Amino acid sequence: MRILLLCHGFNSLSQRLYVELAARGHDLSVELDIHDSVTEEAVALFRPELVLAPFLKRAIPASVWRRVPCLVVHPGPPGDRGPAALDWAILDGVPEWGVTVLQAEAEMDAGPVWAWRTFPMRAARKSSLYRFEVTEGAVAAVLEAVARLEAGQGPPPPPASHPAARGWRGVVPRAVRAVRWGEDDAATVLAKVRSGDGFPGAVAELAGRTVRLFDAHPAPGTAGPPGALLARREGAVCVGTGEGAVWIGRLRAEGEPEAVKLPATAVLGDAAAALPEREGDPFTAQGDGAGEIRYEEAGGVGYLRFDFYNGAMRTAQCRRLEAAVRGAAQRPVRVLVLTGGRDFWSNGMDLNSIEAAESPADESMRNIEAMDDLVLALIRCTDRIVVSALRGNAGAGGCFLALAADEVWLRRGVVLNPHYRNMGNLYGSEYWTYLLPRRVGPDGVARVLDRRLPMGAAEAHALGLADAVGPAAPEAFDRWVRERAQALAADPGLARRIAEKARRRAADEAERPLAAYREAELARIRLNFYGFDPSYHVARYDFVHRRPHSWTPLHLAMHRRGGVTRTVGS
Repeated sequence: MRILLLCHGFNSLSQRLYVELAARGHDLSVELDIHDSVTEEAVALFRPELVLAPFLKRAIPASVWRRVPCLVVHPGPPGDRGPAALDWAILDGVPEWGVTVLQAEAEMDAGPVWAWRTFPMRAARKSSLYRFEVTEGAVAAVLEAVARLEAGQGPPPPPASHPAARGWRGVVPRAVRAVRWGEDDAATVLAKVRSGDGFPGAVAELAGRTVRLFDAHPAPGTAGPPGALLARREGAVCVGTGEGAVWIGRLRAEGEPEAVKLPATAVLGDAAAALPEREGDPFTAQGDGAGEIRYEEAGGVGYLRFDFYNGAMRTAQCRRLEAAVRGAAQRPVRVLVLTGGRDFWSNGMDLNSIEAAESPADESMRNIEAMDDLVLALIRCTDRIVVSALRGNAGAGGCFLALAADEVWLRRGVVLNPHYRNMGNLYGSEYWTYLLPRRVGPDGVARVLDRRLPMGAAEAHALGLADAVGPAAPEAFDRWVRERAQALAADPGLARRIAEKARRRAADEAERPLAAYREAELARIRLNFYGFDPSYHVARYDFVHRRPHSWTPLHLAMHRRGGVTRTVGS
């Protein structure tokens, strides 16, 4: 089918649906929802048989849905309506929720239901539930709806309203999500913050300032006066709730138009600096929900786990992870598995911290140098086999961080964006000029970097960017990784393989030193940071400040450049 994806932004769900539909041979194009007239023009140019709206913030114009079947993905079960479905579900503490694919009509979220899925709720932030449970349910429901359309069928009989559905509910009022220290226990604080993560956050007073709270975690075994700052660790602060406490990882100052979401300690300044610092050593700390890096060993395998908010890795985080890699390299194991977070493996540099720096260009340079040092530590780890196990999505430099390992294992359902150019034609570093050709060959480099479209696990495996694809369910993938890693550690041929790895690295170094790759990459990327072309700085500003799109980029809007994607990778 010819399918036009209409979306407010090309977010994780939109990208996953793009990947799944492209893999099934559908002709796809994307139009960002900018104005009714622009949408009408896109439909006229592309002539779709279906308009699919995975992520919208306003209604599809009647001039479109009366002309072409339009299916909308709603992150709520049948009977639920409104723009903040998942927010309310978290606040209400419902045990089960769902996702519905319905047809656009005059009344918002009230058209015929074509497919739906339900899922058990997990104690997690809204963005995490959206990327996993909602996305997996939406993929299954959309594919079912598209199959019905292809077969010339209409929607199935109307389903009964889900028991947790409450009909139409609008956006969550600020007062409902406001944290009231002294009234809200730890569980309530967590629910309020998670319901607004990553936007708009929960409002609260901290250290005499009004702020938006994000990235909340339990702090078991800790208690303190309501609203009191108790401790800090790795950018997070621990806040008392009376009989308990919570860790808050990110804050955004309220009432400051240019304020961005930053580590809590950076926003609170001196008030946070005066706090006692909790142990953050990944090899010794037991952890209570806030630690970003952890190391453990089992079955002859070392597991280095890192979970950075939204996959962004600021300079200090890169340095900590580099130190952890060097520490893990001293452990008596022959297989080291790096597992990023559940939501993201890595997305490379932390654009928010860069934007907030006194000199964004200088901080960009510091951040990319720290990323390079981290990748270098992995490449030089030649006395063991290193595995990158990607549970979550990866983009830009995060993709090439994964390629620094000997093997790359992907969870089915992971979406990769192995390119830099969407961020203002950024050249990139992370030794990609060394790592990528080893994987895809010289002829495959342009196909990966220039395509600028999301890539699924199957395509990444076919291209050589990954060595294996595991189960889609996160828990099943974790078990699969452990079994595979332990089998690798027990392989009688492992010592021979490690010796060959060291020989090959030495030969590569003799042919062209890693320092030469790095120097050439940094010379190019300095032009992005300090040169006359401001594209990177403009793109970063727009991204960080959530500036609305003025047009749809041509790599997405195939209908605006006279082409249509007909097969994956075309």
